[in-house]
Amino acid sequence: MKFYEKLQMLRREKGLSQEMLAEMLDVSRQAVSKWESGQTYPETDKLIAISNIFGVTLDSLVKDDEPLRRSEPQHGGCNAVPCGSWRRSYEYKSKRTAFGLPLVHINIGWGAKRAKGVVAIGNMARGIVAIGLLSAGLVSIGLLSAGLVSTGLLSLGLLLAVGTISVGTFAIGAVAIGIFALGAVAIGMFSTGALAVASHIAIGDHAYGHIAVGRIAEGVRTFITTPPGYNFSEIDANQVRAAIREEFPNMWNWIIRWMTVLFR
Repeated sequence: MKFYEKLQMLRREKGLSQEMLAEMLDVSRQAVSKWESGQTYPETDKLIAISNIFGVTLDSLVKDDEPLRRSEPQHGGCNAVPCGSWRRSYEYKSKRTAFGLPLVHINIGWGAKRAKGVVAIGNMARGIVAIGLLSAGLVSIGLLSAGLVSTGLLSLGLLLAVGTISVGTFAIGAVAIGIFALGAVAIGMFSTGALAVASHIAIGDHAYGHIAVGRIAEGVRTFITTPPGYNFSEIDANQVRAAIREEFPNMWNWIIRWMTVLFR
C-alpha cells in the first residue's frame, strides 16, 4: 500500500473530511487532495504531524507496502482524539454571485475565519448582510458590528444602531450615543433615558439639556415630573412644544411631535 492510499484510508477511518484534515495541518484542502492522489508528497514536518494525528509510526506511514503500526500513546498525544479536532470548521461559498460577490459565504470555526459575500456569516464577516463576531455591512449583526443598520454588543450604525453600547444616527442601547438616543444612558442631540444628556432636548428620570424634562431636570427650560417613576403624563405636551418652538424655531415638526409623544 502506497503512502497516498494509507493517508486516504486513515482519514476516512477517523471520519475526517479533506477540509478538516487540512485545517488540522494548517494547509489547503487542495494540498491534501494532491497528497491523496499521489501528485505531491508532504514535507517532513507534515508527515510527523500526520503520524501523530492518526497514531501510527512514521516509518510504517511512509514506507511503501509496510503495514501500518500503531504508535505508543503519549501524554498529551493525539491518538484518542484527532489532534486539532477542536479546530474543526465549516465553509460554504455559493457559486452564484452578485456585485462580484458570492450570494452566500459561510466560514465559521476556530481562528480567523473570514466571510465575504452578499450574505456573509463568519467569525469576521463583510457583506450586504453580515453576521459574525466582527461584522461589517449594510445590515450588520455581531458581537462588534458596523453598518448602515447594525446590532451587537458594540454597535456602530450610520442610520440605526441597537446594542449594549450603540452609536448611530438613531441609537438604542444600554448606553446610546447618537443624534436620537434612547437608552439607560442616552447622550445626543435628542435623548430619552434614565440618564438623558442632550444638546437640544433631554427626557428622563435625570435630564440635562437645553430643554429638560424629568424628575431631576437641568437646562434653559425645564419641566419637572413628580415621583414615583416617570409621570410624563402629567406634563402638558402643548407647553413643551411651545417651549421647543421658542428655543428652536426651525426644528422640524416631526421631531417636536416625536419628542413629546409621552406627554398628555
